[in-house]
Amino acid sequence: MRRTILSLALSLVTLVGMAAVERPKLVVGLAIDQMRWDYLYFYYDSYGEGGLRRLLDEGFSCENQNINYVPTVTAIGHSSIYTGSVPALHGIAGNNFEIDNRRVYSCEDKAVEGVGTDSDDACRSPKNLLATTIGDVLKLATDFRSKVFGVALKDRASILPAGHSADAAYWYDQKVGHFVTSTYYMDRLPEWLDKYNKANGYKPGFDLKPTVEGVTATFRMAEAVLTNEKLGKGDVTDMLCISVSSTDAIGHATGTRGKENREVYMRLDRDLAEFLATLDREVGRGNYLLFLTADHGAAHNPNFLNSHKIPGGGWDGREAQENLNSLLSEKYGAKGQYVRRIEDYRIYLDREAAEAAGQTFESLKADAMELLRQDKTLSYVVDFENVATQTVPQPLRDRIINGYYRGRSGDIVVVPRPGFFNEKVDANYVGTNHGVWNPYDAHIPLVFMGWHIGHGSTFAPTDMTDTAATVCALIHIQMPSACVGKPILPVVEQGK
Repeated sequence: MRRTILSLALSLVTLVGMAAVERPKLVVGLAIDQMRWDYLYFYYDSYGEGGLRRLLDEGFSCENQNINYVPTVTAIGHSSIYTGSVPALHGIAGNNFEIDNRRVYSCEDKAVEGVGTDSDDACRSPKNLLATTIGDVLKLATDFRSKVFGVALKDRASILPAGHSADAAYWYDQKVGHFVTSTYYMDRLPEWLDKYNKANGYKPGFDLKPTVEGVTATFRMAEAVLTNEKLGKGDVTDMLCISVSSTDAIGHATGTRGKENREVYMRLDRDLAEFLATLDREVGRGNYLLFLTADHGAAHNPNFLNSHKIPGGGWDGREAQENLNSLLSEKYGAKGQYVRRIEDYRIYLDREAAEAAGQTFESLKADAMELLRQDKTLSYVVDFENVATQTVPQPLRDRIINGYYRGRSGDIVVVPRPGFFNEKVDANYVGTNHGVWNPYDAHIPLVFMGWHIGHGSTFAPTDMTDTAATVCALIHIQMPSACVGKPILPVVEQGK
């Protein structure tokens, strides 16, 4: 009898040990490029029932979600959402930055080739990203049985979210007019994608990004990956990372209040509703965890602001670079390109040019900063390396420190006045830009919906880096390798 009881006890222990961790069948990350937080409500009355309204009505919204670094640009945003980290740690310092004094594109990788295209612009991989993503740690948690895919029109918006160990990242190649990848992931496109491209491709050379059709094409491709790769159909959790790029391209060209911006958000709402219906059908309502967020926001057009007596304007980085080089050449008595480039409010100085003029690098930096401080459109001019000791408001200081990766980020960062951004603005300018710390660029949406998520909201301050930490806590996996975010408790506690 005692032996029977012991045998039953051991069997019970074995069964408990074998019990699977409860996780959703699929995690879907949806980043809307250049979506300001207030777009959730500015267009709310025009949204239908099944898209963005459904997210707000069924999901949990983090209403005070902010970006905790500068510059607020696409490559960094997508990296930070999925790594739970900041440029100082994950290494993606901009859409473009420097490595070994050479300007590189964030996803540039000359060791790989395009697949589905012979374009040099498809030589892409996540090699410059130094940290893991949600998808990477999901793979690790399931002994690499999980499937992870990225889909976007922009390569960086597909590659960086999907991470290092993704099964594939797919993006739109304008040269050939269809979705492609690189040899980092595979040697040839899957048969299903060849067929898909033939049926859904565009005329070679067609730029899909600045069109509302780009939104539809992105969701259509995401659905093709979902169904053909059978995501959410296995015995472990899969992940699909989607980014909508057309909202950014249209916003840049036409501003935040034009009819074009309204049109693209109406298309987004419609296509999102159809995509959610597809998830309900293919994966099952309540079986997937979805979060919607943005990589950055956008400023209102300065001319629009000025017409209503609100301050705003442009700071022309190209003109500033020319003026700096001219004034420094005059000061040193030797003509030179002392400022190599100004990009995303970051200024890259040339050490060799300084030495050739008989100057130290520190004297060049001090002189450049003094000249920049004469520009009335700038609030602060900051030495990246020594920001902790400078007189800068604490919220800005923290963001600058978080955004600085030595050797990649440049030497000086400038902070324009509120309402000003890096663009030449004349009376005919109708577009917008982004990149700064201000709420219009840094206050972004974050809404969770689906698996173990109840309806609600919080106005407690949360950071972009908290997104990855929250997803990982919900599905019981380790955070990514450089994650500095914390789980958002009102969201996580629903999943208990």
